[in-house]
Amino acid sequence: MPSLQESKLAFIGGGNMASAIIGGLVNKGVQKHNIWVSEPWDVNREKMAALGVQTTTANVEAAKDADLVIIAVKPQVTKGVCEELGAAWSQRTTLPVVVSIAAGITLDSLVQWLRTSDGRNAHVVRVMPNTPALVGEGASGLYASKDVTSEEKELVNAVLGSVSKATEWVDKEELLDVVTGLSGTFNSWIRMWIWPRLLFAMVEHLVASATALGLSEEQATRLAAQTCLGAGKMLVESSDSPSQLRKNVTSPNGTTHAALQTFESLGFKDTVDKAVNSATSRAAELGNTLGKQ
Repeated sequence: MPSLQESKLAFIGGGNMASAIIGGLVNKGVQKHNIWVSEPWDVNREKMAALGVQTTTANVEAAKDADLVIIAVKPQVTKGVCEELGAAWSQRTTLPVVVSIAAGITLDSLVQWLRTSDGRNAHVVRVMPNTPALVGEGASGLYASKDVTSEEKELVNAVLGSVSKATEWVDKEELLDVVTGLSGTFNSWIRMWIWPRLLFAMVEHLVASATALGLSEEQATRLAAQTCLGAGKMLVESSDSPSQLRKNVTSPNGTTHAALQTFESLGFKDTVDKAVNSATSRAAELGNTLGKQ
């Protein structure tokens, strides 16, 4: 398996997540001429071309000799895209590794749709990236078919590492639904993990409350955003558990203690638990529905 710097990469779909990954790859020194993007929409394709990578409207052209192909299209068109690629790859001696970031599409469905006419199967990885990847601070859950080699996983890690600070491989596909429930869900057809979305909602309400108490909206937004960034960095870099970090910043009868007591009185723990379970269940339902297309 070639290294990241030597690999030919193809993106099927040139939306926000593909754009973020490509930008990260270019920043890491990956040669632009080794990156192809197939994108039907002129606006998105022009954005990709502005990055200096190769662009086309033809999926088969983009992926014809790629070492790794990233499926970054809407879930409802994934089947057609995969079947098109599988049919074209019957002429290839070796098949590429395929990475799907199409939300909800199961590994079995992807393998079936990508199967060549002579019965060969591409090695497939499912990935759930989250929206902080758009600013290079992502976290990704991954699950691979059993035939994916350690070298292929290393290449996938290198690609995702361009935008993700954490890449976690799970050993059961259903755990991707838990990953989705923990940190992700669908926003229309955009892959967005649920906690960034809920964090945005939380900050929105914090800003509104602070504004009502006299701060300007601009001041409140800057303070809340930086607080979230700082707290997140503490979670990543500290050796303390989240529980201990909470205790470290909670003085008895202090302001944080008062806020936490309010949360607890309103059933905060149960609300979070129900939200994670609801998102996990919905991810599984959508995966089953989309896989039967």
